[in-house]
This record gives sequence, structure tokens and C-alpha cells, in this order.
Amino acid sequence: MTDNGAVIKAEGLHKVFVDARGEEVHAVRGLSFEAHRGEILGILGPNGAGKTTLLRMLASIIQPTEGRASVCGFDVVREPDEVKRRIGFLSGNTKLYARLTAAETVRYFGRLTGLDDETIRRRTDSIFASLDMEAIRDRRFEKLSTGQKQKVSVARTLIHDPEVLVLDEPTAGLDVIASRAIVSLIREAKAQHKTVLLSTHYMTEAEELCDRIALLHEGVFLAVDTLDRLVEEAGTASLNEAFLRRLEAAGVDLGSANEEAGR
Repeated sequence: MTDNGAVIKAEGLHKVFVDARGEEVHAVRGLSFEAHRGEILGILGPNGAGKTTLLRMLASIIQPTEGRASVCGFDVVREPDEVKRRIGFLSGNTKLYARLTAAETVRYFGRLTGLDDETIRRRTDSIFASLDMEAIRDRRFEKLSTGQKQKVSVARTLIHDPEVLVLDEPTAGLDVIASRAIVSLIREAKAQHKTVLLSTHYMTEAEELCDRIALLHEGVFLAVDTLDRLVEEAGTASLNEAFLRRLEAAGVDLGSANEEAGR
């Protein structure tokens, strides 16, 4: 943890990619923020807003072009191994091994993080019970449904009991039952005083879970505040409407944004 109590701290994060035409794309532009122990910070924004890029920088998967960030006091560029030991990163497009069973997949990731077999067994049993995964324990990943695959991804994210969870749309495309199981685990992480960064398109999910919400558009934060203050400042009755008003003020065509934000 950093000296001022922030578990995650970002200062002026900027990320530039070069597209197929050789042109620069500024995916994230000068983001600064903090997240604290026991806090769920929601990252909301339309497709292409920079959410996944931001989370991948914080997880030490890609490096920022400018700026710096730390997780649990460790620099994401200079100390990536220490950062990765302390986070559980879940992305919607994580690819797992098709021929491994659910249990083998989780055991593999447990060993990657240095856990002994007994700890892996105990943690696997607990997580599988929480996610109702016993029936798929010995089934190959390639034979699982979309929701079951996401549960395996969540299990391997949690196996090393990380201090920080970085979740990129963890319930996208899941049915109600699978979504509720993952939401319950996010709540449990908060109760255990873990720090959670949650990227989601679902406004009701953000309203239900997040202590603070960061509205991201074209790589820039339009606002970072509690749900109550965001709604109050916008003069609306819901986060959905507050979000749309912020986008409208930023010059976004709400004809396309409404489909994205209103789900």
C-alpha cells in the first residue's frame, strides 16, 4: 500500500498505439486517480473509451506511454512481477487451455503463482463451492458453456487470493444465475477489504456494487465520484441518465451512445 493509503495510484497515465495506417491513437490521455482498500471503483464508458487499455496498464500487461502507476506500492513498469502477484486480472477475452479440465486449469494457474498443492486444493474447493462449479470440475474447458467458461476464468483469477481484483466486464454475456454468482463474489471481495476495479457496461451492476464510479470517454475521465453525487449533479434519477448527460455535454452523439449505455 502507498504512503497515503491508496492501494492503486495512477498519475498522468497516457497510452498511444499506432494503427494499421501508421496513425497514432491516444487510447488513454493523462488519467490520474486512486483506489483504496475495501473499495469497488467502477470504470464506465462506451466501447473504445479506453477502459480495457487502462486496466491492462494497471495489471502490468502493457506499459504506459507516459505517466506512472502503482499497485500495493509496486510500480507497474519497474516491478511487474510484484504487481501480478497481488492482483487477479479477469478479461472478457481471456483464452484458456481447451483440453484442460476446470480443476486442472485452476491448479495450473495456482502453481504459476507459487501455491503448494494443498493450498490449491483447499482454495479450489472453496471457490468451486461458491460458484456452484462442482458439476464441471472434471469437464474439459472446450466442452463448457459460455457461462461455465467464465466461471473457470473467475476461479483462476481468485485462486491465489489476490489483494486487488481487476475485472474487465466479468458478467458480459452471462445468464442471470452465472452473473449473480460473480456479483456475490465481488461483494465478498469487498467484505474481505480487497480493492476492486470493475469495468462494466451494465448500469444496474455499477449502481449495485460500486462505491465510486469513473465515467470514461475517449481516454479522459468525465467524472469520478459516488453514485449519489453523480446523479445529484446531473439532476437525474438514475446513473444511466447521468451518464448520458455527461456524454452529451462532451459532444457525444447519443443516438449511438444510448444503445451502449442503456443496457
